[in-house]
Amino acid sequence: MNLLTYIPVALIILNIIFIILLIFFERRDPTSTWAWLLILTLLPVLGFILYLFLGLTPRKKQVFQRKQEQDNVKNMVYVDQSKSLKIPESDFDHLEESIIRLGLRAKNPALVGYNQIKIYTSGTDKFADLFKDIEKAKDFVHVNYYIINDDELGNELMELLTKKAREGIEVRLLYDRMGCRNLSKYTINKLVDAGGKAVPFAPFILDINYRNHRKNVIIDGQIGYLGGINVGDEYVGRSKRFGDWRDTHLRLKGESVNSMQHRFLLDWAFASGEDFLDDKKYFPKKQVTGKSPVQVVSSGPDSKEEEIKSLFLKMIYGAENSIYIQTPYFIPDPAMLEALQVASRSGVDVRVMIPDRGDHPFVYAANNSFVGQMLEAGARCYRYTRGFLHSKTICIDGRILSVGTTNMDVRSFKLNFEINAFIYDEDIAQLHDEIFREDLKESREITVKEYDNRSWTMKVRESISRLLSPIL
Repeated sequence: MNLLTYIPVALIILNIIFIILLIFFERRDPTSTWAWLLILTLLPVLGFILYLFLGLTPRKKQVFQRKQEQDNVKNMVYVDQSKSLKIPESDFDHLEESIIRLGLRAKNPALVGYNQIKIYTSGTDKFADLFKDIEKAKDFVHVNYYIINDDELGNELMELLTKKAREGIEVRLLYDRMGCRNLSKYTINKLVDAGGKAVPFAPFILDINYRNHRKNVIIDGQIGYLGGINVGDEYVGRSKRFGDWRDTHLRLKGESVNSMQHRFLLDWAFASGEDFLDDKKYFPKKQVTGKSPVQVVSSGPDSKEEEIKSLFLKMIYGAENSIYIQTPYFIPDPAMLEALQVASRSGVDVRVMIPDRGDHPFVYAANNSFVGQMLEAGARCYRYTRGFLHSKTICIDGRILSVGTTNMDVRSFKLNFEINAFIYDEDIAQLHDEIFREDLKESREITVKEYDNRSWTMKVRESISRLLSPIL
């Protein structure tokens, strides 16, 4: 008998094995389990390949458990060295204090520091300042990006880093292999040949699904950049496909840069094996301390807790007047969706802004599905129509603001390595809300009537995307 006749039988047996693994050994949450069961059942060949690369977790558990254990030891030292940064409790109300204390329990010690803050709403402005700050660097430049494209902007950054390395400045580049798959080895090698260092975050098999989605730069331990803007021409509005790119990024100058530096060095130690956390030169005395309290919090699949999601939930349940959210991917898990619905039904002004187009398959339909549930709860939802909205922010009551890399989706909560700044400053929070209201002028409100009259093809796409949403 021809061996080819056994292939279908072998695939069925493999599928059954993976289904057994999924149900009895993986201990996933039920929504993710059902999504994978659907894929394995309906797409036996493709599902087998996808689950092999994206679903199996033993290797992830082995690697990330070791990382978590190493990080915990280093975090204890960092907290001990940072005892001078105590919470001035009189400066915060009960809600702020409870959010701060929840952040302090994160796997990366999220100490509160005071900063000068600049908010960027465009990549053009952000990179103009970033390049100037890098050019002025005297000691070191630490860079971590999810995406660096091999295009005009990407080459400009890499050439600048190479130039600084050639000048004797310590340059370290940490990149995600999946996100930076378009960055050429030639460009990376030029930086290394000039004296800089560049390493991918994790082994490729892990990078495929467990991505370092962080976007942060630390310069001389004095200035930190953090937010949603990656490195590529589209992020400065040069893409014909996306047009104007609307994003949010921060420039921090002050004490919280220490938390960013600590996070970077933990990630660098994991990726490269080089441990510099005890070197005080990376945590210099701050030249400028602003008035804005900031707490930098990170999360990732190396922790059993979903730290940033937990802080989001605390913010939402504590909101009394307003919740303003901007996100390119509105695919909340059941806990987040319920919190937002409860807030809206209790009279809080909940507004969600998403892009008017999708940048990934299924995302537009998945966004639409969850928007429908928010409309049912009385929330107001908008599609940003001037270019592409990539901003990742949540602000409550015009007084507590979070800006960072975390989308309002399951992937960011469970699978990605993320970093966010939580800002406890009404002036900065209200500035964000003013920007949000300006963005409303470039947006179209989604009405209940419009949603109810959507086409049957959209309803089908929503249903499929909804089932796949836990693994999108």
